[in-house]
Amino acid sequence: MSAAAFDIAIVGAGIAGATLAAAIGTRARVLLLEAESQPGYHATGRSAAFWSETYGGPAIQPLTTLSGEALAAGGFLQRLGSLHVGRDGEAGRADAFLAEFAGSGVALERVDPRAHVPGLREDWRVGVLEPSCAYIDAAGYHQHALAEARRAGARVVTDAALVSAARANGRWTIETRAGGFAASVLVDAAGAWADAVAAAAGVAPLGIRPYRRTMVQLRTEPAPAAGVPMVAHLGGDFYFKPEAGGRLWLSPHDEHPVEAHDVQAEELDVALAIDRLEQAVDWRVARVERSWAGLRSFAPDRLPVYGMDGTVPGFFWFAGQGGFGIQTAPAAAALAAALLLGDAPPAGLDAERYLPRRFAR
Repeated sequence: MSAAAFDIAIVGAGIAGATLAAAIGTRARVLLLEAESQPGYHATGRSAAFWSETYGGPAIQPLTTLSGEALAAGGFLQRLGSLHVGRDGEAGRADAFLAEFAGSGVALERVDPRAHVPGLREDWRVGVLEPSCAYIDAAGYHQHALAEARRAGARVVTDAALVSAARANGRWTIETRAGGFAASVLVDAAGAWADAVAAAAGVAPLGIRPYRRTMVQLRTEPAPAAGVPMVAHLGGDFYFKPEAGGRLWLSPHDEHPVEAHDVQAEELDVALAIDRLEQAVDWRVARVERSWAGLRSFAPDRLPVYGMDGTVPGFFWFAGQGGFGIQTAPAAAALAAALLLGDAPPAGLDAERYLPRRFAR
């Protein structure tokens, strides 16, 4: 393949890489490289599948809110609502939560959570309602982005784990398990493998760490009542949301630092999730149907990293998106595409706060 074949090579075809390739569209020749046999096998394919304007904190909220417009327009959001709950004595957490998002435009309301969740135990009287929270069709949106990228002319290559990349004369020579390629710009959208990809390209890592997060699908007696929203502990001990067929998705909100690999749920974390659920509601867990784990990756300051490396020319970071990568994907891709193509960033987004140069290496 000639060295002039691609303008931009993106490593990682999960939600980040796929949406970026789609956002660049026909304005550049794009190569999308995926290490697995199918895109989205790790974090994207194991999402908790909700869109919440408060998830990730105030620095993430502008990305989420802007993304909500695109996701809703595409039919990828469905009304859910979210209830942030606490026990007696945790009112201070609710006050701090409301203060964080004061002036953001996110609709939040103090409520008695027991009026919204039948079966919530008597001592859980602290609540903040977030009506805008929604289910997100994560798989559908990922497939849509991949299709858009292909229609724009991007080449998607699977089973193409990066082996090495070297830059000379303004171009990257890229070696993968699927063969060799060349491109002017190399984009690191490898999620939990972001630092490893950087190292393979001779770029100093940023300290992006992967963490394991556990999810459990179960049935309770009684089943969650119709209209029950997603419920999240203000202290971060758990969240759960109703699913089709009377099922419940539950997480202990765990974050275990791990090496990037094909993670699986641990029995202890499943048991911890169930224990925390039973402390909050009087429902009985009738059956655990399945459990799984996914990888969330964070930079040291827990903000995403979008932009040119600043030290190695032509190396672009698009990583560190924690557990909010899907809900922020449209806005993040639009911002990254603007930075790559020399356009103005989308209105309302501060590109400076996400640039990799904020880290001293």
